[in-house]
Amino acid sequence: MINKDKKLNTEAYKGVRDFFPADMAIEKSIFDIWRNVCNQYGYEEYNASVLEPAELYIAKSGEEIINEQTYTFTDRGDREVTLRPEMTPTVARMVAARKRELLFPLRWFSIPNLFRYEQPQRGRVREHWQLNVDIFGINSINADIEAINMAYDITRAYGLKDTDFEIRINNRKLMNYVTRDVFGLDEETAQKISKLIDKKGKLKPEVFEQGLRLALLGSVDSKSKETRPFGGVNSSPQTLKGIGEEISILADSIDNMVKKFLALLNSQNFEEFTTRLPQTKEEHVGLKEIRSVIQGLEGLGITNVRFDQTLMRGFDYYTGIVFEIFDLNPINKRSVFGGGRYDDLLSLFGNEKVSAFGFGAGDVIARDLMETYKTLPTLSPVADMAICVIGEQNMPYSLDLAQSLREKGIRVIVDITNKKLGDQIGYADKKGIPKVVCIGDEEVKTGKVKVKTLSSGDLVVVNSEDIVK
Repeated sequence: MINKDKKLNTEAYKGVRDFFPADMAIEKSIFDIWRNVCNQYGYEEYNASVLEPAELYIAKSGEEIINEQTYTFTDRGDREVTLRPEMTPTVARMVAARKRELLFPLRWFSIPNLFRYEQPQRGRVREHWQLNVDIFGINSINADIEAINMAYDITRAYGLKDTDFEIRINNRKLMNYVTRDVFGLDEETAQKISKLIDKKGKLKPEVFEQGLRLALLGSVDSKSKETRPFGGVNSSPQTLKGIGEEISILADSIDNMVKKFLALLNSQNFEEFTTRLPQTKEEHVGLKEIRSVIQGLEGLGITNVRFDQTLMRGFDYYTGIVFEIFDLNPINKRSVFGGGRYDDLLSLFGNEKVSAFGFGAGDVIARDLMETYKTLPTLSPVADMAICVIGEQNMPYSLDLAQSLREKGIRVIVDITNKKLGDQIGYADKKGIPKVVCIGDEEVKTGKVKVKTLSSGDLVVVNSEDIVK
């Protein structure tokens, strides 16, 4: 039962934001940066509903996203629906739906509203706006380079210099090769370890090592369950001795694997990492692609790029190059934004594979960056001129004058409060409006008005039709 007498709370829902006009002006400037860069590269804008079937995210992002991070509910038609936590599944669905009608390659972007049930913290909220950029139909590494180049341009447009940030890249093909070929792990264990590696920078070394050990132990243990002699309480001494020897061998094996894994993951650079791999596989395709992307970006003058073997990106759909941009200022200790290649996603809809590369950039961290580097835009006044009205009888003339000025491109606000003239001028000054015109009986009679510049106090008398000049 709703208590209608209870006063409602004025605070917004936890983890979301109210955009007052000053905040909205900054938000618009961020959107303008995104749109300008995308337009410069010839990308087209699209959009879609915030509601999607929950199965779309289970199939594409994994059940962890649905169970822990989404706003999912059952609608009145008994359908499971999710407020979109990301845009990539939606754009994949849209492309799959009209694949035969679309002209490839596609260069698309959108600025959707996204929802994630997360713990609010600096740079992370439960509702945000995000630029999504995707290129479909280009299998070449040149698509990867183009997208990362765009991400670089956006970061520069925020006001950062090359020395303020770095672009970190890795390749899921390479990491799949490491986990499955080099270490011989099954797919389930490889996936667990990949997710653990993705969190390595946020975990204490001993915690990460323990997680790695447990994942590897589970893999080795599951392989040997059927063949291992497993004695009970009444087992013979010989059987128990065999089990002890097996446990000892297993522990040594796990220790060896952990040491090799840590050596790879703690490599200081690309060269050191590759030398720790089997030399016969040194030219694995994942390594080649990383080299090609780094060289391609360097050819464009982008030199703040480095290989990061711990960069995995959490989503299961990535198939090749992945990247993230990191601010080097300790105030923002997290990824700014990132993305990667996902060539298999459209096949979830029964379509043949379509090559794709995309990235996302959030508005929250964009504002954090611009605040950190003091590059937030200076807010412009709401109008170019304020018309102050002296006497209600002069309101029609003032409104007509304002309309004629608007038709000539001047932004005009008319004070319709009937307050004292000093209060009207004071309001215009506080709003940052640079010029005022005061309309009284004399101005209406003669058609001559006084245009005052508030910052200097300069006063110019002109015919009303000459105000624009």
